[in-house]
Amino acid sequence: MVSKKMIFLALNFRMKYKKRNTGFFGLLTGLLAGFVFILPMVSSAQTLEVGAAGGVSYYIGDINPGIPFKQSQLAYGAVARYNMNKRWSVKFSYTRAKLVGDDLKSNAVANRDLNFKSNINDFALVGEFNFWEYFTGSKKNYFTPYIFGGVGFFTFKPFNFDGVNLQAHGTEGQSQYQDQQFEGRAPYKLWSISFPFGIGIKYSLTNRLGLSLEWGMRKTLTDYIDDISTTYYTSNDQVSDPTGSHSAGMQRGNEANDDWYNCTLLSVTYRFNLYGSRKCKENEW
Repeated sequence: MVSKKMIFLALNFRMKYKKRNTGFFGLLTGLLAGFVFILPMVSSAQTLEVGAAGGVSYYIGDINPGIPFKQSQLAYGAVARYNMNKRWSVKFSYTRAKLVGDDLKSNAVANRDLNFKSNINDFALVGEFNFWEYFTGSKKNYFTPYIFGGVGFFTFKPFNFDGVNLQAHGTEGQSQYQDQQFEGRAPYKLWSISFPFGIGIKYSLTNRLGLSLEWGMRKTLTDYIDDISTTYYTSNDQVSDPTGSHSAGMQRGNEANDDWYNCTLLSVTYRFNLYGSRKCKENEW
């Protein structure tokens, strides 16, 4: 049975973020709320798939406002997929990615010349819905497109191309010492929550091996993956202002928009039967 507490948590999450992005969070929380109702109805899992993934990652933010696959970098990781039935799955994944941005290549903002690179440790728990019935090992239901959405956690640490630790440098006047802060700016955290969502396809290679290709965006709750968010704090810091043409208080980034990143990954998984699933079950699927 679905408890009142579970329903309250799902509705409370939606109300909390409704003002920030009604369309996006409405869709995402609707999907999550659906899982709250569906999971209790599933008595036991059918199969578990474990495997590895590889592909590319890219970033969307102040340096690259919206060009997909701009300055893509290598990404790789591991996945574990819990198949509840032929339509619904829950997947946990870890992805090691790299994000890069360079004003000189994106030309999004003239006369700024900022750049960054950052390794990402991405942990995500998502629900997957198969448009068609699918089962790894089936000769009948061996292919399907799917969508997914969920919640994640990630760490990052931006450096410029010269190797300077940008968060520790305090490029927008951040400092751990209150009397040295510009406009009360404390150092930003090097972790954040994310909301992964996307589309993909699954294909059954053999009786035990499955293949999936997915394009997955991460909506984050930080604007500092690229170390750019608010204003300049001085005109005498070449790391903060490489061109030396800005003064304190001039706009450096757009703090109204948090950063995004994408992981486009190809994964190969191996299927394990759970709870003593018999071969006749496989043949049925």
